[in-house]
Amino acid sequence: MRVYNFSPGPSMLPLPVLEKAASEMTDAHGSGQSVMEMSHRSKDFKPIIEKTETLLRELMDIPANYKVLFLQGGASLQFSMIPLNLGAAEQGEVKKQAAYIDTGIWSKKAIDEGAKYLDARVPASSQDRAYRCIPAAPAPEKTDAFYHITLNNTIVGTKWASIPETGAVPLVADVSSCILSEPLDVSKFGLLYAGAQKNLGPAGTTVVIIREDLIGQAPSWVPAMLRYDIHAAEGSLYNTPPCYGIYITGLVLEWVKGTGGVEAMGRRNSDKAALFYNYLERSTMFRSPVEKASRSLMNIPFVPVESDETRRKDLESRFVKEAAAAGLINLAGHRLVGGMRASIYNAMPVEGVEALINFMEKFEASHV
Repeated sequence: MRVYNFSPGPSMLPLPVLEKAASEMTDAHGSGQSVMEMSHRSKDFKPIIEKTETLLRELMDIPANYKVLFLQGGASLQFSMIPLNLGAAEQGEVKKQAAYIDTGIWSKKAIDEGAKYLDARVPASSQDRAYRCIPAAPAPEKTDAFYHITLNNTIVGTKWASIPETGAVPLVADVSSCILSEPLDVSKFGLLYAGAQKNLGPAGTTVVIIREDLIGQAPSWVPAMLRYDIHAAEGSLYNTPPCYGIYITGLVLEWVKGTGGVEAMGRRNSDKAALFYNYLERSTMFRSPVEKASRSLMNIPFVPVESDETRRKDLESRFVKEAAAAGLINLAGHRLVGGMRASIYNAMPVEGVEALINFMEKFEASHV
């Protein structure tokens, strides 16, 4: 029996995708081999990576002057690749600067990595409010090499309700936990990046969407594997890419298209999130710690109303254990913030959200 997996990542994949992959495990597209066995430069793999890129461009309406790269290292490697390619200076030259908005743990990691290569200034942060909201975004400085935001904050459950205007300064966004969850105007950004393991496919694949004029700015000392220009020139085939992850990503994109595309996905995600937030609003045992204007559609933290720390932790422990026994798994909050969290990515059906609410209502009634 399949469970409802509320993990923040790696997350659940659409069942039709898993079934299709299973049927092609030993013979993909009549090739007599698994995609995991294919040479990345073979005639069998070329149409797979090309189709995956074409589908992503279609679903996200990616302009022609943007490159799509399939890389490795997760979003975490992009914390280094972005400043190395967009803001690092040649040896002996004055350090450049870039702006980072601090909205949570992952944006803080990006800031820490960026600070190794440039002046990573932080013009706004919501840390003083426990990251429960998105702060106002000040205008960039003309000397900023780029302006970085984390569009959806997986751990604390916040999202940017509107995209900041940065003018001539390239806007860079981590979209790992919200890519394809609702329509997004790619042209507003200089670069978008996402680890695949939440809404796109399995862990190990990273997608970078970058405007062409931003390619080729890396100083000469940046290693080849960390240069966007090299990966772009080689069509993501400079080295062996995550072939099977790209294949699964293509199947996920086919599923998204077949279920109505990104606009339809956005409506379903809004409905799912509203259903759960509405329950939390009427619950006497649980509440959302996130300010309403900043609430995520993808990651919904919730905590007991109980104020006594010992009783609260005991309640959280019992909740996670009993939920798992009921087939609702991975509901524990991040280890750094505690509480609980339901990640309801694209592949989570509304029935999963309804099952969680039904369980929570019964749990609440039996633990008063």
